[in-house]
Amino acid sequence: MSEMKRKEEILVNISQVRKKKIVEKHGRLRPIFCGGCGHFAGLHAVYHMMSELGIENHQLVIVSGIGCSGRFPMFVNCYGFHGVHGRALPVALGVKLANPSLTVLVVGGDGDGLGIGGGHLPHAARSNVDITYILLDNSIYGLTKGQVAPTTPSGDVTSTTPYGNPSRPLDPVKLSLVHGATFVARGFSGRPDELNAIVVEAVKHRGFSLVQVLSPCVTFNRNETYEKYYEMTEPLPGERDLTDWDQAMKFASAGEKIYTGIFYQKPGVKTLDEFCVGVIRKVGEFDDGRITGSLSGKVENGEGKVVE
Repeated sequence: MSEMKRKEEILVNISQVRKKKIVEKHGRLRPIFCGGCGHFAGLHAVYHMMSELGIENHQLVIVSGIGCSGRFPMFVNCYGFHGVHGRALPVALGVKLANPSLTVLVVGGDGDGLGIGGGHLPHAARSNVDITYILLDNSIYGLTKGQVAPTTPSGDVTSTTPYGNPSRPLDPVKLSLVHGATFVARGFSGRPDELNAIVVEAVKHRGFSLVQVLSPCVTFNRNETYEKYYEMTEPLPGERDLTDWDQAMKFASAGEKIYTGIFYQKPGVKTLDEFCVGVIRKVGEFDDGRITGSLSGKVENGEGKVVE
C-alpha cells in the first residue's frame, strides 16, 4: 500500500469518532495540526479515555510544554496548563500533589520531553507520581520546521543535519524502564484502536505511566513515515507477565522490530502522593491540628474553634 493510501486510511479511522459528541463536550476550537499529523490520534485517545473511564471535564488536568503538542490543553475541555519549554513534568507533579483527586496528564513531544526537559523524566519515574505522560514522538522538531531531535534516528537528514544525524537516538521506552516507571507502553498513531486501549490502561494505572506514541510528522519528517511504521511495528505477544522487567527490556531492545503495546506494569507500588499524605498525617501527630485538619476539610480558626 502506498504512503498516500496509508495516510488516507489513518484519516478515515480518526474521522469515525462521533464529531457532534466531541463538539458538544470539548467545543469547536479546531486543532492546528497539519492534515495527517499523528497527533490527531493522540487527541482522539484522550477523548476516548475520558468517555471510557467516565472522567468529567473538571476532573482532568492536561499539562503541556512546547512544540506542536503545546496547545493540546486547548483542544480538550478540561483544566490545562501550557508551560515553558521542558517543564511540563514538574508542573504536573505539583498539580497532582496539590490535589490528588485529579486525573493528571502530561502531553508533550520528544524534543520537549527528552531534550531540555529530559532531566525531569528520571525523577518523575522513580518517584512514581500518579500521572500519565503521553509522549508524542515524531522524531523531529516539527513546530520550528524540521530540526534534528533527541529521537531522530542516526543518519536521518534534517534541516540541521543535511549530511545525516551523527548521534544515536534516545529511546523513551528503555529510558523509562531503567528509571523505574511502573507502567511503560508504546503506541502508533496508525493503529488508533490499540492506542486508545493503551491510554485507557495507562490512566487506570496507579503510578507513573509513560506512553510513547509513534506520531509521524507528515510535513517536516520524510524519514519516519506511516509506511515505515506500518512495516516495522508489531504488537507485543499477548500472553506475557507484565511484571517481568527483564522481558520488557528484551522486547524494548529488539533490533529490527518496533514493538507496540504494554511493555511493563507493576501495580501496588506506593505513589508519591500517597507517601506525602502519609508524611502529613505523621507530622500531624505533633502539630495543633491545622495540618491534618486541612486534609479532612476541618481547620481551627483564630479562636481555637473547628470550622468546616
